[in-house]
Amino acid sequence: MATSRGSDELIFFVNGKKIIEKNADPEEMLLSYLRKKLRLTGTKYGCGGGGCGACTVMVSRFEPVSKKILHYTVNACLLPICSLYGAAVTTVEGIGSTKTRIHPVQERIAKAHGSQCGFCTPGMVMSMYTLLRNHSEPTLDQIYEALAGNLCRCTGYRPIIDGCKTFCKKSECCLIKENGVCCLDEKENESSFSNNDTDICTALFNEEEFLPLDPTQELIFPPELLLMDKDQRSRILMFHGERITWISPTSLTELLELKVKHPKAPLVMGNTIVGPEMKFRGIFHPVIISLTRVLDLSFVNYTEEGVTVGAASSLTLVKDTLTEVVSKLPEEKTKILRALLQQLSTLAGPQIRNTASLGGNIISKSSTSDLNPILAVSNCTLTLASKERTRQIPLDETFFDGLGQSALKSDEILLSVHIPYSRKWEFVYAFRQAPRRINALPIVNAGMRVLFKEGTDIIQDVNIFFGGVGRSTVCAKKTCQRLKGCHWNEEMLNEACRQILDEVALPGSAPGGMVEYRRTLTISFLFKFYLEILQQLKQEGISHNEISVKDLSALEGFQEIIQQNTQIYQDVSPGQLSQDPVGRPIVHQSGIKHATGEAVYCDDMQVIEGELFLAFVTSTRPHAKIISMNVSDALKVPGVVDIITDHDVPGTSEICSIGESDHLFAGDKVLCVGHIICAVVADSPAHAKRGAEQVKIVYEELEPIILTIQDAIKHSSFLQPKRELEEGNVDDAFKTVDQVVEGEIYIGGQEHFYMETQSVRVVPRGEDNEMDVYASTQYPTNIQEIVAAVLNVPSNRIFCHVKRVGGAFGGKVSKTAQLAAIAAVAANKTGCAVRCILERGDDMLITGGRHPFLSKYKVGCMNDGRIVAADVTIYSNGGYSLEESGLVIQISLLHMDSGYRIPNLRCCGLACMTNLRSNTAFRGFGYPQAALITETWVDAVATKCGLPSEKVREINMHKDISKTHYKQEFDAKNLRKCWNECLENSSYYNRRAAIEDFNKHNYWKKRGIAMIPAKFPIGIHPKYFGQAAALVHIYTDGSVLVTHGGIEMGQGLHTKIMQVASRELKIPLSYIHLCETSTVTVPNSGVTGGSSGTDCNGMAVKSACQTLLCRLEPVISKNPGGKWEDWVKEAYLQSISLSATGIFRGYDVEMNWEKKEGHPVCYFVYGVACSEVVIDCLTGDHKNIRTDIVMDVGCSINPAVDIGQIEGAFVQGLGLFTMEELKFSPQGVLYTRGPSQYKIPATCDIPEQFHVSLLTESPNPHAIYSSKGIGEPAVFLGSSVYFAIKDAVMAARKERGLTREFMVNSPLTPERIRMACGDHFTDMIPRDDPGSYTPWAINV
Repeated sequence: MATSRGSDELIFFVNGKKIIEKNADPEEMLLSYLRKKLRLTGTKYGCGGGGCGACTVMVSRFEPVSKKILHYTVNACLLPICSLYGAAVTTVEGIGSTKTRIHPVQERIAKAHGSQCGFCTPGMVMSMYTLLRNHSEPTLDQIYEALAGNLCRCTGYRPIIDGCKTFCKKSECCLIKENGVCCLDEKENESSFSNNDTDICTALFNEEEFLPLDPTQELIFPPELLLMDKDQRSRILMFHGERITWISPTSLTELLELKVKHPKAPLVMGNTIVGPEMKFRGIFHPVIISLTRVLDLSFVNYTEEGVTVGAASSLTLVKDTLTEVVSKLPEEKTKILRALLQQLSTLAGPQIRNTASLGGNIISKSSTSDLNPILAVSNCTLTLASKERTRQIPLDETFFDGLGQSALKSDEILLSVHIPYSRKWEFVYAFRQAPRRINALPIVNAGMRVLFKEGTDIIQDVNIFFGGVGRSTVCAKKTCQRLKGCHWNEEMLNEACRQILDEVALPGSAPGGMVEYRRTLTISFLFKFYLEILQQLKQEGISHNEISVKDLSALEGFQEIIQQNTQIYQDVSPGQLSQDPVGRPIVHQSGIKHATGEAVYCDDMQVIEGELFLAFVTSTRPHAKIISMNVSDALKVPGVVDIITDHDVPGTSEICSIGESDHLFAGDKVLCVGHIICAVVADSPAHAKRGAEQVKIVYEELEPIILTIQDAIKHSSFLQPKRELEEGNVDDAFKTVDQVVEGEIYIGGQEHFYMETQSVRVVPRGEDNEMDVYASTQYPTNIQEIVAAVLNVPSNRIFCHVKRVGGAFGGKVSKTAQLAAIAAVAANKTGCAVRCILERGDDMLITGGRHPFLSKYKVGCMNDGRIVAADVTIYSNGGYSLEESGLVIQISLLHMDSGYRIPNLRCCGLACMTNLRSNTAFRGFGYPQAALITETWVDAVATKCGLPSEKVREINMHKDISKTHYKQEFDAKNLRKCWNECLENSSYYNRRAAIEDFNKHNYWKKRGIAMIPAKFPIGIHPKYFGQAAALVHIYTDGSVLVTHGGIEMGQGLHTKIMQVASRELKIPLSYIHLCETSTVTVPNSGVTGGSSGTDCNGMAVKSACQTLLCRLEPVISKNPGGKWEDWVKEAYLQSISLSATGIFRGYDVEMNWEKKEGHPVCYFVYGVACSEVVIDCLTGDHKNIRTDIVMDVGCSINPAVDIGQIEGAFVQGLGLFTMEELKFSPQGVLYTRGPSQYKIPATCDIPEQFHVSLLTESPNPHAIYSSKGIGEPAVFLGSSVYFAIKDAVMAARKERGLTREFMVNSPLTPERIRMACGDHFTDMIPRDDPGSYTPWAINV
């Protein structure tokens, strides 16, 4: 069977159009093919590893066995185009557009305000669209399952789900009505949310206006593919790429012959294992064999003994099949199948399950496989086949060891898996704990099975397998042998725990870390298994061992609570003109285009002829001298054009953003892993990446290597001198207090994880050194200035353009300028356009995130909870250069009081210089860390005094006209109003009583509740940072073009600006257009950040519009009954200028650090959040039950946008304080470089009941239309979940007799929750002495 013949033609359909690709490259994924070859850019690159769902598309295939057409979602970034022969692909462009007809899914997600930055929206649309193709009236559970593989960083998910819920059957529950209150919960909510005021609104959209769903109007499956089906299965297909050959057989015989010829070639079904290995681990396979057309491997057979599943069967097929079998067979026969279904329900996202195969999951022998432990304990049988023979082997520990007869030979393939039915007296259970409940690899999982002698509780056989505790699935064989013949009782349990801890030994330095937690999970799972079986035996009348009342809660999962959410805001006044949009929930200006994929982002711009692509060479050492750099091999890589180094910079290599200056390239010394050394430009991203891999660097290690805050303190390594603020006499005040509390807390950093990675495109104009820079940035002026300096040209030759940004959160302020400058140097040297789009892993490696903080505090209080004095020191990990670290420390110190009046307060701060990437601006800019520190010691005071935490917060909270510790007076009335309203809305005291009752009756489940205030500052110091300008044109047809210096990055800035222009010019929104932000039209713009975008730019636009209206006034007065178009035309005929600029000079703020006083804040945004959670004390898992937020936003310009910002910020804060954990090696290497390792909140993490209320009657005299900036303040309110968890942990500790005075660092992950609860299981595990091992990861 020769493989030297030419490539076959690849035939498939995209959006109903036939594609014939004559040169299909096996290394090309569907995502790049759609975007680069077909120019269908609606499908987005988010991570490249199938972890975020931004690239979701629908694939349709004819299934020849069932004769049905299957529609399923896939991750286009993982799917090789060569696997698509005979398939039909549907992208977001294929279901609707603004030029034809938008699809109801697109309309509803957009008009339900489910799109902010819009980068994730096409993926969300396609996941929901595919669900509707299969279920036209889905259930709420099906919607959550469909969206489980899609991430969003902006919205908090609630509006996306609200839009999707409108497709549900109306009979499912009354809560499907937008913002509705469920009838099942009506009584409680009458007391909580009743408000008969006519000016209060609870609807953000009108469902009755939506287009109806008509399934008959969908794209049909191409008839040609039906005709092709028989022909395509008659021959082997072969595709030869630049480096790889893809072979696609059609029969088992052909496959086995190929396996003989290519014994090392991997077998690929969904490319969910081989693809990431090749992409992220650099594993190369010259030949790949595809199984997509081998029907002999995709089948399900039923026998009397069990179910046999073909190895190539998708996990979705397995799940659907087992679900059907379980529904038909008696329960005692389906215990194994139920355990498998339990794991399949949370395994990956649907896009992965739709393509990944059962066989691939087994053959990978991955330690984190959720299925292998269940299959192994269940005595499943694997059928292996080769050209010469077929044989069967047990799926047991010998298979995972790869020894003896169980080893898979090079010419063998896995043919099928036989899953037996369970028997009477046989019990099987599955367990897992992951960083996130869905779409996350497990930390530890387990499969456990026991078979009893008939009618007894004597163990005849027992199997226990664990995942996540070794290099593969691990069998506790010795333990199982020891347990045979034992009675199922506590004595057996205690012996089993001891044996497992001895047998399943994890060294202290084990990869993955969390060693003590993982040890605890093994026996916690065993205890759960023990109780489950004891309950079963009790039901059978066998066991006389009673399950104690306290242990019953260990058997219960988290209760499902009816999904419910409300959004409450103040309606516009009755006298407001109908065309005046201010105060109304206007849909995001680009929302529909987001949903149709027509919104253009930086990398969506069409590639021009000769355009080059740039990849970086970065340091692999944290602190080293570069001895030599050899680029000769890189230049030999096909497609590589040049290497860009410091020597190619015609101007200065020193760049300066907001903070201290830095260098474009590392020079002769690297200061962190990920430090940019040079760049490679090539004719494609793949060639540039390969070229970068071939650059050889020789290093000489330098000392010291400083990674952690503690290292920096030890070496006195700081970026700036200490900053300090003090009010009162702290030392004397400590002499008067009743109690003193001392402690420290560490707060981990956070990755921005904007969905659109750093993106820059530079295009030389060819004359006068002019250059266009298209960038995804918050600060175009900074790019203009740095590029000009680097190229040694005036700023008036560099034109920076920003259409929109796919999320930023502070991460696209300074680092983007460095990337743009390097791309500009490359463009200058080559004379070609250069595009630089960072892959997700490189983005996370190179760019910094939120600063980790370490704080040490001493607080003095009276017995009644009044805090009299506090002495607080904070340290931040700034990385190797200052960047924004100095400003972050300043903001943190200025707002260390948070919502409280502390009469004697001393706080000082230091930014540590370490050998890590430089940390930078992040939503909240130091306030979330500072406020968490403050709330931590407020909480500690409550514990010390034996008082409820909410009472201590109330006693110390600012009230009336108050004063900060830097002597700025302000009115705290609205802070108190938010607090009191949140108390009422949340039914706090009733729920507190219910929680205490719940906790009395549940030993292993605990609930907690916390209410947290926020006092977030708005105002940029120095004053010139807050200036803004605008340019407004009126054209003779009456249309208006508005340009301003702000950046639209999902926060709805452009939408609000259009509302401002509409009001000021007294014209409908439809007359107004915003094109882009550009240094050509508005020079010297500031950073869009600090929640001040609308405040500053709105005032500038207002000024420009008022100037224009003033010019038009004489014309209007002469023709008051005329139309807008008439007035504009007449003004033109009178030579009246129809173009005007406007400027806002900035906030009137100042701060004197020498005197330690000033007025650095223009105004405060107040908010309060109350959150309730439930935790599993055995695993550390938690569930967010309910959150109520009351926010003072002044008079909202756009309630839908503001509520969306509040919810999105809250969920991002929830991630910061409970989930998102950056992990570095002791050598400074970042482990968490994508969504597979770094978990942001998903749909499963939002509160089941989510209520947001905007404070009414709270005008703000300091900002446009009495509004307030709202992008950042609610981030900190996510800490209410942290403190609710801590409250639940405290209840557990109290019941166990442990001290209530304890500290848990942030984020409060399952590991920290479990280990903080403490019990006899945590006491049982072996502990490693610090210093006796090198940990896998460190807290930096």
